[in-house]
Amino acid sequence: MNTEVLVLYFAKSAELAGLKAETISVPCELSSLQLWQELVSRHPRLSVLREQVVFAVRQEYVVLGDQLVRLQAGDEVAVIPPLSGG
Repeated sequence: MNTEVLVLYFAKSAELAGLKAETISVPCELSSLQLWQELVSRHPRLSVLREQVVFAVRQEYVVLGDQLVRLQAGDEVAVIPPLSGG
């Protein structure tokens, strides 16, 4: 079963995706890596961030991998690339 979530892109991820936010339909339960693959299939240029990106789901950080993500309608998923500091 799928649900609609709001994906927010920040910094470099927004630049690569070409947008700051979009609503997408994804399975209610999937791994964080599957969620990432879903986003990359929509915006292939995001793939360059693979090693550094983290998600925030309902404002909790989720590292890419086998971690199960349970999504509900209206959840926000933030795509947070590495912050360039200096």
